[in-house]
Amino acid sequence: MAAESASGYIQHHLTNLTYGRLASGEWGFAHNALEAKQMGFWAFHVDTLGVSVILGVLFILLFRAAARRATSDRPGALQNLVEVMVEFVDGSVKDTFHGRNALIAPLALTIFVWVFLMNFMDLLPVDWLPKLIALVTGDPHVFSRVVPTTDPNATLGLALSVFALILFYSIKVKGIGGFLGELALHPFSSKNILVQIVLIPVNLLLELVTLIAKPISLALRLFGNLYAGELIFILIAIMFGGGLLLGALGVALQWAWAVFHILIIVLQAFIFMMLTIVYLSMAHEDNH
Repeated sequence: MAAESASGYIQHHLTNLTYGRLASGEWGFAHNALEAKQMGFWAFHVDTLGVSVILGVLFILLFRAAARRATSDRPGALQNLVEVMVEFVDGSVKDTFHGRNALIAPLALTIFVWVFLMNFMDLLPVDWLPKLIALVTGDPHVFSRVVPTTDPNATLGLALSVFALILFYSIKVKGIGGFLGELALHPFSSKNILVQIVLIPVNLLLELVTLIAKPISLALRLFGNLYAGELIFILIAIMFGGGLLLGALGVALQWAWAVFHILIIVLQAFIFMMLTIVYLSMAHEDNH
C-alpha cells in the first residue's frame, strides 16, 4: 500500500497540467496521466507555459527596474547584480562570437537569465506551489509542474528557436549556395569533379546529422539534468512521510542536494547560453 502511495505521489508530481481534446471530442483539462497522453500532439502544458511566461515577465521587470534606477553615485544591490550579469555575458560573447551582430549579446543574456530562473524553480520545495495551486483552484488533485525545464516541450522549444536562428544566419551570411555547399562539399572534398559528386551523399549524411544534433543536444542536455534533479527532490520528499528518523534524514539530504543543485542550475543555464553563442558564431563564419 505504501509503495502504491509513493508511486502515485511520484506520478502526480511528474504529470503536467494538460489542456487538449478529450476522448469525448470536447476540449478540456486532463484528469489523469492517461488522458493527457491520449490528447496527442495538440495538447498544451498549461503549467509549463504559465510559469515560463511569468518568469519571463519577471526577468523583464527586474532589468527594467534596474535600468530606470541606474546611477553612477550609489548603485543599489539590484543594479550591481544586473551589471555583473551583463558584463559576464558581454565578456562571454566577445570571447566566443567572432562575427558582427548586435542581437547576440541580448539574446545570450535573455537565454542565460530566463533558463536560470526556470531552473531555479527546482529549488522550491516540491509541494509548496502545487498545494498553493490546488488551494487556489479548489481541486486537491490538480496537476502542476512548476519547473519548465523539466518538460522536454519547453527545452525543445528553446532549442528549436536557437536552431531557427542558426539556419537564418547561415543562409543570410553564406547565401543559399554557400549554405548548401557547406553541407554537400564538406568535410570530404576533392579536386576531381566526379569524385566530389560521389562524396556529396556522404557529406550530406554527416553534415545533416551534425546540424540536426545541435537542437536535440541543446534540448535533451537541459531537460535530462533538471528532470533528474526534480526526481531526486521528489524521492527525498517521500521520506518525510516515513517517520521521524527518515524525516530527519530527508531534511539533511534535501539540504545537501539543494546546495549541490545550485551549481547544476547555474551550469546548465551557462552551457545553454555558451552553446547558443558558439553555434551562432559558426553560422556567421564564411571561410569556404
